Amino acid sequence: MSLFTAQVREGQALGFLVLGASLHDILTRLKAEPQRFPKLDIVYETSTPVTEPIVLNLPVNGIRLRFDGPEQRLRLVEVVDFTKNRITYMDKDVFRPTATPTVGSAPTESPSGPMFKHIYKNLMGPAFPGEYIEPEPEDATGMGIYIMSYPGIAFSFPLHSSAYSTGKDVVALLSSSAGCSATSMAIFNGESWPEARKDLYTQTLAPVKASFAKSKEPVPEEVSLVKIYGQGKLEFVRPHSNSAFWLQLGESTPQELVAELGPPDAIYRKNDQRMSIHKNRSASGTNPRPDMNDFRQDDSTDTDQSSSHTATDDSEDEDDDGEVAGNVAGECFYNYFYHGFDILLATPTDPSQCPPSKSGSTPASFDPTADASSKLVAAKLLIHGNVPGSYPFNRHRRCRWEIEYLNHPGQDSIDSETPFSEVESHLHEEWKSIWKNSGEAKSRQRGMVLNRDWGISPGSSCELLGGWEESAGGKRTGGIDSMKGLGNTTLFGFPGLVFEVLQNGTVSGLTVF
Repeated sequence: MSLFTAQVREGQALGFLVLGASLHDILTRLKAEPQRFPKLDIVYETSTPVTEPIVLNLPVNGIRLRFDGPEQRLRLVEVVDFTKNRITYMDKDVFRPTATPTVGSAPTESPSGPMFKHIYKNLMGPAFPGEYIEPEPEDATGMGIYIMSYPGIAFSFPLHSSAYSTGKDVVALLSSSAGCSATSMAIFNGESWPEARKDLYTQTLAPVKASFAKSKEPVPEEVSLVKIYGQGKLEFVRPHSNSAFWLQLGESTPQELVAELGPPDAIYRKNDQRMSIHKNRSASGTNPRPDMNDFRQDDSTDTDQSSSHTATDDSEDEDDDGEVAGNVAGECFYNYFYHGFDILLATPTDPSQCPPSKSGSTPASFDPTADASSKLVAAKLLIHGNVPGSYPFNRHRRCRWEIEYLNHPGQDSIDSETPFSEVESHLHEEWKSIWKNSGEAKSRQRGMVLNRDWGISPGSSCELLGGWEESAGGKRTGGIDSMKGLGNTTLFGFPGLVFEVLQNGTVSGLTVF
């Protein structure tokens, strides 16, 4: 195994581990080098995986990475074992293991990290007084931690509680022969560690477009949020752009998608029709009220086929003669792995109905008499949650969303982090007027179970949902490829929306049509 070698950029990065990069981007890079990073361990809160921080451990490399839950942005880089890597700062070694003692010399204990004097004198220079963290009451060793902090970087040194007192010359103490070597190093965004940790997981970080993405050409700015207004109207919000991109399902063209979002990372041809048994089962022309089955159309549920490719895969149909992004023939998905969503291109259809609370708004336009036989438009949007522990984890970057027509002043937003039970309650209240009574509403909104764990077979859900059994990086003991899925998921449909919900109540994916 080759040693992990990286340059420290205080407040910014450790090599390619850049603060603000997405969990998907980092994992994609790490999985591309299995010999260098043979083990990847993810730690997350199973009950609330999209609100609590996510920790990615690289035990063989002595590195620990911390991401926030909602955006999955890298917030903190920690070196927890200096002997398993080679870290440099301004082209100087942060730590170099002591040479093996010669025969006959007295054995000495080699330091396992950089000494205080080396950091103070050779690397960083003087620092403001640090912070001392007292040992836990049950800790018999009495060893606390002294944190020497600089802007964007900090080092931790073991220090006995009996040796520390306020006002004592800690610099002289730690630089003496009695001083211990640093046990860890942290890279963060902030002036000092005590200040940075107050809002470590909530501060605004500029999104980082990974340099290891499939496309080497400049790409449009990453979409940070999708706002859903109903009737197929969507707003794509970019964090550092004054103008949002508006997408109207049933109207927006492939050329508009490419112009605003860049070329897709892959193109997947839609060819599985086994969910069509659920189409057109409502009474035709006799009941204007929507049926749950209307929301479970084949291309609302089998669209996860679009996720069967990794960021480096090419669709088998992507190289058809004369076909380029923005000029496609036949229904297909535009896969935007690094944006966090897929878009189905199909012939124009009627938009979903207007939310009752917005009944006074201008309806979406659609001319059923227009010749659309050869015209493809954006028909559906699949937003991926990239939930740790879910079956499609790390196929896409996490993309956040808000149901704008449910958001009211003084109330919390209904968004991608809201438990589905709460989302469902608000949607029931919004759409209750379209059902005759609560019994009909309950009947229409019963869930449809999807099995994510069946193996390869001609009739399995895995094949229907895009071949999740195909592993992009191979099995690794303890790594993310050996993570078990959370079992069956359930589909719940409302007008214009289909939710895929995990057993813990977290929304794993949302289809808008």
